[in-house]
Amino acid sequence: MSGGSVGSSRGWSRQQMADRLAAEFGDGWIVNLGVGIPTLCSNADLGGRAVVFHSENGVVGCGPVLPEGQEDMHLVNAGGQPVSLRPGAAVVHHADSFALIRSGRIDATAMGAYECAANGDFANWKIAANAKGGGIGGAMDLAACARRVFLLLEHTTRRGAPRLVLRCALPVTARRVVTLAATNYGLFKPEGEGFRVLELAPGVALDEVRAATGAPLTA
Repeated sequence: MSGGSVGSSRGWSRQQMADRLAAEFGDGWIVNLGVGIPTLCSNADLGGRAVVFHSENGVVGCGPVLPEGQEDMHLVNAGGQPVSLRPGAAVVHHADSFALIRSGRIDATAMGAYECAANGDFANWKIAANAKGGGIGGAMDLAACARRVFLLLEHTTRRGAPRLVLRCALPVTARRVVTLAATNYGLFKPEGEGFRVLELAPGVALDEVRAATGAPLTA
């Protein structure tokens, strides 16, 4: 299926996407937040849940991203954004941060991606000579060792091509690991040969989302 006519501005904003995904985090979880939209999860209202946000550069216990004028240049998340610390937070060596990941202590990782496939594969990097950005970073370690892999991505590219697809066309970061994918159109679960719609963003119709998705959808 090709990309449809639903514009990328429809549905949830990036912060709303992060808020919706953060609603899936369990009490007591340690959650790694990757570069891009996932960093906004640290701004979410967690209610009474105790969630420890981990950043691969060594911040354990990230708080909200700080606005201009309140930043500490020595304290940033994986995306280089200035962040605050929650009570009990720690700043550790990069090697210790990856020891937390590789030892299986991460309950969930929230990562950005270029593509998410119906069979649970995902691609978060590019190797084409003309591709900008897209370094793989610590995604392989996280995908292999985290107990759950959540993705946050725009539903379509700027040209309208789908990012939720039957199979990835880009180099695959990890295979059959994605638990949930949140886009500006809703929350989706890969189920092998298609995606199950768990929730649609307000104002977005199922038929519109089907037209903008590169794999079958079931509601």
